[in-house]
Amino acid sequence: MQSAAAFRPCPTRPLQSPNPSRPLLPARLLRVSSSASAASTRCGAVRPRPFGPGLLPMSPDRESRVRLRQVACSAAGDAAPAKPEEEGGLVKTLQLGALFGLWYLFNIYFNIYNKQVLKVFPYPINITTVQFAVGTVVALFMWITGILKRPKISGPQLVAILPLAMVHTMGNLFTNLSLGRVAVSFTHTIKAMEPFFSVLLSAIFLGELPTVWVVLSLLPIVGGVALASLTEASFNWIGFWSAMASNVTFQSRNVLSKKLMVKKEESLDNINLFSIITVMSFFLLAPVAFLTEGIKITPTFLQSAGLNVKQVLTRSLIAALCFHAYQQVSYMILARVSPVTHSVGNCVKRVVVIVTSVMFFRTPVSPINSIGTAIALAGVFLYSQLKRLKPKPKTA
Repeated sequence: MQSAAAFRPCPTRPLQSPNPSRPLLPARLLRVSSSASAASTRCGAVRPRPFGPGLLPMSPDRESRVRLRQVACSAAGDAAPAKPEEEGGLVKTLQLGALFGLWYLFNIYFNIYNKQVLKVFPYPINITTVQFAVGTVVALFMWITGILKRPKISGPQLVAILPLAMVHTMGNLFTNLSLGRVAVSFTHTIKAMEPFFSVLLSAIFLGELPTVWVVLSLLPIVGGVALASLTEASFNWIGFWSAMASNVTFQSRNVLSKKLMVKKEESLDNINLFSIITVMSFFLLAPVAFLTEGIKITPTFLQSAGLNVKQVLTRSLIAALCFHAYQQVSYMILARVSPVTHSVGNCVKRVVVIVTSVMFFRTPVSPINSIGTAIALAGVFLYSQLKRLKPKPKTA
């Protein structure tokens, strides 16, 4: 048996500190002290402590380091709000990219479905009237539901907008007339001459004289369109001159908008202005369609002509919706970017439409025709860049 002395507990001895001037703390107090020390070093919660780890007054060096850490944490706190701003800029960039994608997509579908309908239903005035009618219904729906703020417009403003609606109507009518006669790619190649007519009409009616470099940038546009026209397999004079007329009318609309200086109310933004022009265009063109072609786009007439009624009406409706949608998105983009950036985007859009239409309809394109189209589009891009750099226009 072991003796009872073997089970005697050892006598307790006080803890000795290796440094007599700094006695050790009990383990529990040490843990509390270290936790408080860690918490106090966090940014925003750092405060100068009157005592160091050994419960002695803090040394001047230690106090200065704590103060430096406070300054650093404060500076980091000031820089923190920049992160949400960067995220906001990224969101805006993604939204703008999505709008450009929708702009191109709606335009592609409009040209494809519109061409399919015009190939079997050669009544461009009826088709254009349907497009304006669908746009009118969409505009009224947006105003009634409050999606778009209802504009406040006066009689004098309507009178000022009327010429814009007239040239807008003719421009879209001529475009459909051209699309019904020639290939989609050729129509858009001719419409690449819009900068030429913009410079010409601005000089005649507004007295805006272009720079020498802007004039030189028009040469490849005109030359490229001429080269593409000479080698176009689907060339047709009616289609050619209709596309040219659409250039004149659309650029006349731009010149008129500057000349008339339509005064906008707070609720009359670009989208509302476009919606009003669409409604006016419908009421302008509907009587013309009735008196010239007659009301042809009806199930009875389509069936008597041996056409697929459901197919023609469905494609006409899709084309009309895409027609209104891509123009609405175009105005939304214009509200976010400069006119020059919008012009560059329009140039790229034309390239996308030409390429997709050639692939979809399998349009025969010769190498010389491709070169002419490329030269014309390159001239449009050069023109848009020079417009960014040119000084204020000189008046005659």
